[in-house]
Amino acid sequence: MLSKNVLENVLYSALSKGGDFAEIFVEDRFNTNINMVGGYVENSISGRDFGVGIRIFNGLNSVYAYTNNSKEDNLIKVAKEAALAIKSSKKDMVLNLMESNINNRHLIKIMPSNAEKAKKVELLKRGYESAKAYDPLITQVTSNYFDEEQNVLIANSEGLMVQDKRVRTRFKIQSVASKDGETQIGFYGPGGSMGFEIFDKIDVEEIGKEASRIAKTMILADYCPSGVMPVVIHNEFGGVLFHEACGHGLEATFVSKGTSVFADKLGEQVASPLVTAIDDGTIPNEWGSLNIDDEGTPTQRNVLIENGILKSYLVDKLNGKRMGMESTGSARRQSYKFPPTSRMNNTFIANGNSTFEEIISSTEKGLFAKKLGGGSVNPATGDFNFAVMEGYLIENGKITKPVRGATLIGTGIKVLENIDMVGNNQTFGQGVCGSLSGMVPTNVGQPTIRIKSLTVGGRKGDE
Repeated sequence: MLSKNVLENVLYSALSKGGDFAEIFVEDRFNTNINMVGGYVENSISGRDFGVGIRIFNGLNSVYAYTNNSKEDNLIKVAKEAALAIKSSKKDMVLNLMESNINNRHLIKIMPSNAEKAKKVELLKRGYESAKAYDPLITQVTSNYFDEEQNVLIANSEGLMVQDKRVRTRFKIQSVASKDGETQIGFYGPGGSMGFEIFDKIDVEEIGKEASRIAKTMILADYCPSGVMPVVIHNEFGGVLFHEACGHGLEATFVSKGTSVFADKLGEQVASPLVTAIDDGTIPNEWGSLNIDDEGTPTQRNVLIENGILKSYLVDKLNGKRMGMESTGSARRQSYKFPPTSRMNNTFIANGNSTFEEIISSTEKGLFAKKLGGGSVNPATGDFNFAVMEGYLIENGKITKPVRGATLIGTGIKVLENIDMVGNNQTFGQGVCGSLSGMVPTNVGQPTIRIKSLTVGGRKGDE
C-alpha cells in the first residue's frame, strides 16, 4: 500500500513541529451493495474507496487530517499542515518501523469478489420470493446483499507497522404486512466476517420467511397494554438493549470525559450478581470481530461486568492517556475519514443457569419481547427508549397472544440491577452502530433474560 520509507517520511513530517505521537491509517476498501424492491434490482453499487488518515497527539490534544491522494509529496504536505495545528516544542526522534505479523482468526474460503454478481442477485430473488409468498398480508419486500473487503495498513511513531484484511458479508430482508390501512414491519439480517461461504451457513428462504412471519404476526396483534411489569427479553438481537443502554456508557469515549453513568465506578456493584457482560473482538468470523483494532492493537476479550461488578472499560489510545489506562484493542472507525475512538465489537451478556422454559413459567404476568427494534439512549444518564418489533403477553407462566406497539422505557443501570433471571441460550444478532467515529459493524447478544420491573409503553385496543 505504502512503502516503509514513505511511512517513515510522513511520520517525521507529522512530528516536525513537535507532538509526542503520530499515526498513519491507510485504507483500501472494495464493496458491493445490491438492493432489490418488489422482486427487481433497484440499485447495485460496487466501488472502491482509498485514502489515508494522519493523526498527531500532543499531550491530551489531537489533530486529524485525511486525504485520498497517496502521493508522497501530498502526504508530507498534509502531515506538515496537521503538525502546525498542534505545534509544540520539537523533540529528537528516531523511527524504525518493524512490520508485525498478525494472527488471522477469520479464514475466508470464498472471497465475495470471486462470486458472480448473478449469483448474488439470484440469492436476493430467492429471499424475496420466499418472503412475498409467505402470506397475502405481505405487501412489500425489500432484500439487500452486502459484502466488503477492507485492507488496512497502520503505522505509528512508536515503531508499529501492521496490515490486515477484513472481509464481511451480510444478507437482509424487510417485509411489510398491511391490513385495514395499517402496516407492520418484520426484519431479519444475519451477517459475519466471512466470504461467500456464509450462504452454506444461512438459508435466504428462511430469512425471508422469518421477516414475513414477524410482520404478519404483528399486523394481526392487539395493541400492547402499558404499565410497569416484568419483561422477558429474548436472546440474539435482544442484546441491543444492553449495547445501547449500557455498552456505550462503558466506552472510554464517554468515561474519560465524565459523561457516562459508569465513570469512576470500577470495582463497584452496578448490576445484578447474575450479570456478566463481555465485549470480545476475537471470536472467529463473527460480524463485529477484528484481528486488530483501527490503531493496530490486537483485539481481546474484555470482561466489562463480572457477577455484577464493574471490571473494565473499552479503551482506545487517546482516551487511555486521559484515563491512565492501556488500550483494550477497542479503537474503531468507519473509514480513513474518521479518527478512531473506543467502540464495541461483539458485546453480550454471558449465559446464566436458567432455561428459557423456566424463565417463562416463573413469570405470572408480563411482556415477552421476542425481538427488539430501534431505540435511543443518553450515555450520560443511561435513559433509553426501545421499540419492541415482536412482542407477546405472558399470562400465568405461558406465552399467549401477540401484542404490538410496545416500547421499553428505563435507565441502563436500573435495568442491570433488576435482572433476576438469566438464561443459558446466548446467541448473537448483527447490526451497525453509530458514534463519534462513524458507523461500524457490531454484534449484540445475550441469552433470554428477565427484568423484574420495567416500564412498558403501549395502549389497549383503540382507546
